[in-house]
Amino acid sequence: MNGPNVIETQDLTKVYGEQVAVDHLNININQGEVFGFLGPNGAGKTTTLLMLLGLSEPTSGKARVCGFDPTREALKVKRLVGYLPENVGFYDDMNAVQNLLYISRLNGIPDDLASIKIKELLKVVDLEVDPRKKVGEYSRGMRQRLGIAEVLIKDPQAVFLDEPTLGLDPDGSLQMLDLIRSLSQDKKITVFFSSHLLDQVQKISHRVGIMIKGQMVAVGRIEDLAKEKLGVGPEKYTLEEVYMKYFKEGLL
Repeated sequence: MNGPNVIETQDLTKVYGEQVAVDHLNININQGEVFGFLGPNGAGKTTTLLMLLGLSEPTSGKARVCGFDPTREALKVKRLVGYLPENVGFYDDMNAVQNLLYISRLNGIPDDLASIKIKELLKVVDLEVDPRKKVGEYSRGMRQRLGIAEVLIKDPQAVFLDEPTLGLDPDGSLQMLDLIRSLSQDKKITVFFSSHLLDQVQKISHRVGIMIKGQMVAVGRIEDLAKEKLGVGPEKYTLEEVYMKYFKEGLL
């Protein structure tokens, strides 16, 4: 995809004692791109995410998110990005509208404008349910979709999603993937997401990055990585096959 870079890193590094969690990471992610961030547990994905969100300071190197340094301009970054963690937290004794209105007020959005946005967003995420229903009664899929609405309430330029389909049934997963795809196609929002469900990553990602032992060992379109590592053309590979090739080499 072409367009301005929304997420950039230059030799971004994080060291804990003698342990290098992220080792000279260099990535550039464009406006409207869906970027799948892959790697085993302990590879440095969470540490990278925390640095990009301004929640952890790098040992060395630089990062820019939406044009700002997340270390020195964390509040500016937070105004322009949304984050959906693996386990979304809501007030279970409140309904969807009440939860979103609370988030809107935290973001300084006037109630009259927030009411309009909330109505639109609940339609976007297919959550036009009985308004008396409390979030504590929601299924995991409904909570995940409400989480997307929460992320979108402040009109972000980029969103970070951590395992957005984990624990969802097949129908819920498809709905979530369609929603993520629409963020990129319809709203031109940059989507940076991490998942272990590689078949789903393959369906919606423009590019992927594979991190092993703190190092980004591959970045590119899946078809290009397949040709490089497997020597095969389109429709003759899966992302899992590509990933495992890089994974095994990264352990050597």
